[in-house]
Amino acid sequence: MVKYIEFGNIFKLEGITSYAHGCNCAGAMGKGIAVQFKNMYPDMYKQYKILCKQDDFVLGDVFEYHYGNGYIFNLGTQKTWRTRAELHAVEQSLNNMLNMASELEVTKIALPKIAAGLGGLNWEDVKKTINKIAKDFPNIELVVVENFKA
Repeated sequence: MVKYIEFGNIFKLEGITSYAHGCNCAGAMGKGIAVQFKNMYPDMYKQYKILCKQDDFVLGDVFEYHYGNGYIFNLGTQKTWRTRAELHAVEQSLNNMLNMASELEVTKIALPKIAAGLGGLNWEDVKKTINKIAKDFPNIELVVVENFKA
C-alpha cells in the first residue's frame, strides 16, 4: 500500500522508523535529502562511499543499513550525481527493497519523491512505478512525502 503526503518531513512522521531514498552509485550525498541522511547517519555514509568506490553498489541495488531503531534503504537509482535517474533502476531497487523489508519484517517505510527531484525523472512515471511494485507487497506501507516542509 502507498500513502502520498503532499507536504512533510519523512523523519518526523509518527510511527515510522525506516526510511528510503534514491542514491547515485558514485558515493556522493551532497544535495537534497541525501545530505540529511549523510549528516544523521555518518557511519552509513562511510559504508556507502566504500561500496561505491569498490563498484559494489550499482543501479538497481539497495544498500540496507540498520541504525538501531530501524533501517535505511539506499536505492541505487542513478549512476552519478551528474546523470539522471533511470526508471528501470527505480523499479528494480524498489522491488529489492520491498523484498528485504519483508524479510526484515519492516511494515512501514517513509521516502521522499525519489528520482524526480535531482534525479530528473517525471514524477507521474515514478509514481506509477511505485504503485505497480508496492501492490505486490500488501503488508508494507510506503509513505511518500512529495514535498519537503519542516
